[in-house]
Amino acid sequence: MDSNRTLAIRIALPLLLLGSLFFCLATGSVSLGAKDIASCLVLQCPDSLTETILWDIRLPRVLMAVLVGAGLALSGAMLQTCTRNPLADPYLFGIVSGAGLGATIVTTVLPADWQPLLPLFAFMGAMIAVVIVIALSQYLQRFEMILLCGVAIGFMFSAITQFLLYLGEPFAANRIIFWLMGSLANVAMSNVFWLAGALLITCIVSLRFARHLDALMLDDDSAEALGVDTKKLRLMLLLLCALLTSVIVAWCGGIGFVGLMIPHIVRAIWGSSGIKLVVGSMLVGGVFLLWVDFIARQALPNQEIPLGVITAALGSVFFVGIMIQRQIKSS
Repeated sequence: MDSNRTLAIRIALPLLLLGSLFFCLATGSVSLGAKDIASCLVLQCPDSLTETILWDIRLPRVLMAVLVGAGLALSGAMLQTCTRNPLADPYLFGIVSGAGLGATIVTTVLPADWQPLLPLFAFMGAMIAVVIVIALSQYLQRFEMILLCGVAIGFMFSAITQFLLYLGEPFAANRIIFWLMGSLANVAMSNVFWLAGALLITCIVSLRFARHLDALMLDDDSAEALGVDTKKLRLMLLLLCALLTSVIVAWCGGIGFVGLMIPHIVRAIWGSSGIKLVVGSMLVGGVFLLWVDFIARQALPNQEIPLGVITAALGSVFFVGIMIQRQIKSS
């Protein structure tokens, strides 16, 4: 790639992220001025209302949007590289179905005073699904089967969830369905810190093994000839991505297609080498989900659209576009 274009992308992506962050902080039912935001972030807020809006409502939400978008995009990039499957997505490993089952159990089966533990049960459900998928793929001794195992486990967990919802109260079913469609409405700053920690660890490991990922894109024999332990590398990255995605789902519900779309966009604009893919996916993913959340908050008056609805609509169009583009190239 042309060095001038690479430099332009390196400068443009962080600026785009910062500009989007600032715009989303300023815009809402109550508009905040640039001077007020800068004053709140650096010194002291001009009044208590501005302080509450910025620190308690908007800042946790926009930071969470950036982290969720970056985390899902990074997980998708790693999984597509590990499996050499361009359709791999973090949610194909049964994570959403497992989290949904955990959330359904705590909502419909356990007493009402267990409700605050919903994120914990959702996380446990997601991790149980991942452990079963990995164990199955290890038993079959074929890593490429992991996606099929994930789909099968996902269907099984979804079936149990639907059965529990069928037996439960209609109000509980509506609440779980809305939660599964994804939202950032109830996030707090403590959630941001937890997710930031998980994303930082995944990012550091991904950058540390960026060259190994480049080798993995060739084939297993070539990668092992270059000194890469392909089985250990895949297992480690899969566990990290599953952990990161489980944390995201536990607090924000299911927000699909981000991990599928963003790595394709980054490869198209910046290339597919390891470091560019890792950094580019995180930046573009963060910007993307910031604007999705902005649309979700602003599109309809006095109500919020679930994030998963918007990402699924965009993702389906994107997916069809890729297929048409490939058909045109092959013909």
